Amino acid sequence: MVTLRHSRDRVVRLAAGLAGIGLAVTLGLAASTESASSLSVPGGPATALGRLTGLVGTYLMLIAVVLVARLPALERAIGQDRLVRWHRRLAPWPLVLIAAHGALIAVGYGQAARSGPLHELGTLLTSYPGVLAATVGFGLLAMAGVTSYRLARARMRHETWWAVHLYVYLGLALSFSHQLSTGAAFIAQPLARAWWIAIWAATAGVALVFRVGVPLWRSVYHRLRVVEIRHESPGVVSLVCEGHRLDRLPIAGGQFLQWRFLVPGLWWQAHPYSLSALPTSSHLRVTVKELGDHSGELARLRPGTRVAIEGPYGAFTSHARERDAVLLVGAGVGVTPLRALLEDLPAGVSVEVVLRASSMEELVLEHEVTELVERRGGRVHRLIGPRSLVQLDGATLRELVPDVAERDVYVCGPAGFSASVERAARACGTPPRQLHQEAFAF
Repeated sequence: MVTLRHSRDRVVRLAAGLAGIGLAVTLGLAASTESASSLSVPGGPATALGRLTGLVGTYLMLIAVVLVARLPALERAIGQDRLVRWHRRLAPWPLVLIAAHGALIAVGYGQAARSGPLHELGTLLTSYPGVLAATVGFGLLAMAGVTSYRLARARMRHETWWAVHLYVYLGLALSFSHQLSTGAAFIAQPLARAWWIAIWAATAGVALVFRVGVPLWRSVYHRLRVVEIRHESPGVVSLVCEGHRLDRLPIAGGQFLQWRFLVPGLWWQAHPYSLSALPTSSHLRVTVKELGDHSGELARLRPGTRVAIEGPYGAFTSHARERDAVLLVGAGVGVTPLRALLEDLPAGVSVEVVLRASSMEELVLEHEVTELVERRGGRVHRLIGPRSLVQLDGATLRELVPDVAERDVYVCGPAGFSASVERAARACGTPPRQLHQEAFAF
């Protein structure tokens, strides 16, 4: 277990180190374009600071893209949910810096021309090649940023949000054209020009390969189609899919795929659903609860429906373990990745499972989970009843699983439920590194 953890830590340190080196190179190349004479003229300091904020903002924007580019090494070591959180925390900073870049350049050029920043801003937009396109690109990036805030996101359908975010790539392309055509750091600096072309090309290559190329290849090669739809419990269905050499998919129990069902109205939408069983050579299964327009349509799919996939993703796997004993806690349809994880755990791992539901009929895949746990000599605890009467707090968790602090705790369910279980486990003395959950993220 130590080896696995150290391997993940090495990937994180390597990625952070490369990002830091890239930032240092960016700053060094930016500084090399300035001189004492360029800083001493009217508007020189503002112009220099504007160039610096533009370059740093652009670099951070590329890092934000790489975080969600589905790089397999980062996905395995960090997990998609954490990468998306980092992306969301980082993304506002490049927008602020790029906005500051435009304002400072207008101020600096205005001071040099003695014409004022507003007049100079109009001149930049109408007379400098690529500036108008870059401004449009910034607007597209800002639109994607605004729609990612929780209040705006809550009012939008996932499909609308996803479509808006596709414009990020157009915005970046428009910005790149401006950078090469008017950037002072590129016109007379071959090294800087080569550096920026290289990191732009690398970012675009990573996004195209892992967000387009690999999913397209896997979808074509494995030839997935729906062959059966099973009703598991009220509002919950399992889709059984048949395909070619599915055992070659590098899937670990607990991971999820982005699913795209190729029928009118659904083909352009990709949604994350966990596998509820490890794939065989010819079949795999996903179990879904009706929570929105997309999941509600799945129960009405017809056998033979073609399926495209992206993934697998997620660090909610046996590889994340610190100990040879685990506690799996699931509520509702959150049991599905735990059921697949049970299949993938090594034989010697001690297993305890807690299943939470409002009624017995809402215990999804309960018989399968019980059978898998009993084969291992473990125990299944069922907490049935309304939340107001049946709670999973620290005292209850310690009573059910006295050695919880010695186990890795995997929890999957609604966000509030998962947070409360984590608090309960910490109250029982479980170290944070032994707590694992996967929040689906787009």
